Amino acid sequence: MRKPELKINELLDSHSELTDTATSKSAVVLMTRIRLARNLAGQPFPGWAKEAQKREIRDQCMQAVAALPQMKRGLALQVETLDDLQKQILVERHLISRELCHSKSGSGVVISKDQACVVMVNEEDHLRIQVLRAGFQFKKLWATINAFDSDLEEHMDYAFSPKLGYLSACPTNLGTGIRASAMMHMPALVISGQMEKVVRAVNQLGMAVRGLFGEGSDASGSIFQISNQTTLGESEEGIIKHLQGVLNTIVEQELNAREKLLEADPNKLHDKIGRAYGILQNGYLLNSSEAMNLLSLIRLGIDLGVFGDAHRAVVDRLFIECQPAHVQHAAKGSFEPGQRDILRGRRLRAEFAKVPAPDFNAASR
Repeated sequence: MRKPELKINELLDSHSELTDTATSKSAVVLMTRIRLARNLAGQPFPGWAKEAQKREIRDQCMQAVAALPQMKRGLALQVETLDDLQKQILVERHLISRELCHSKSGSGVVISKDQACVVMVNEEDHLRIQVLRAGFQFKKLWATINAFDSDLEEHMDYAFSPKLGYLSACPTNLGTGIRASAMMHMPALVISGQMEKVVRAVNQLGMAVRGLFGEGSDASGSIFQISNQTTLGESEEGIIKHLQGVLNTIVEQELNAREKLLEADPNKLHDKIGRAYGILQNGYLLNSSEAMNLLSLIRLGIDLGVFGDAHRAVVDRLFIECQPAHVQHAAKGSFEPGQRDILRGRRLRAEFAKVPAPDFNAASR
């Protein structure tokens, strides 16, 4: 059996939907994701299971998932075999949750070769199936995950109630067990001070707004995750349609906010983008939060035509590769936060040495 380190290296070297976003032209929606919660009939939920039961469930689930054609040449990893850095890399790539990261034993994850399909085993539920894509692609996502779930159900006996639907460890996941979400880049709403109002309105519509890495995380780089909260009493298609409607409205608000910023004081907005470009080309000490905020302004500049569209995929990749664990792994050593800030600055200087100077006249054409 190959060491986890070799498997993690394979994952970082392979094509990823999230780090190779050249085909996505979305200005606001960086990524869409659908997740299904499923459990095995007649087995205790992970939080109640004994260690031996958890290991037996993990082995059964991982074997069934890894055998599916969609997971051919993918990676199957037992969480306890990973060190803290490897687990954090998977969190930063949105491949496992922070909850699974803290699992002591009896948990695992199976990741498809392109990292677009992931199944977490023995997190809060026996199975957390997720499919993700760059851009705004809920229709394709639902077709993909629905087919995957049906294929897996042929090999697994799901816990299901005719009255309540799919059973789950948390009542909020009862019924369909679906969580659909979009990762959205909304710098104009943040700069104009409107984001708090948007969050309140979204919450009133039954949606949740979280930061870059989910519940309890910060919205670094003006990136927010918006997802449904209700899973019971409505079809999967209905839940996705409702969420899409809300997200379309938010996209429109963000684009309107960008236009208003340009109309009200273009010099102020250009100054923010220009300063971000200057720091990224010349900064020597950059922590992850500052790097995310600077990259956010560059991506906004790309959307406004200040930088060429070819740089969009570079920025989207750097959003992930400038996270602490990715910086440390690339440098092949153990580093304190201050040392990582130096390494991050060096990496970003090298990347932005290749980016031409901003053309602010293009923004007003």
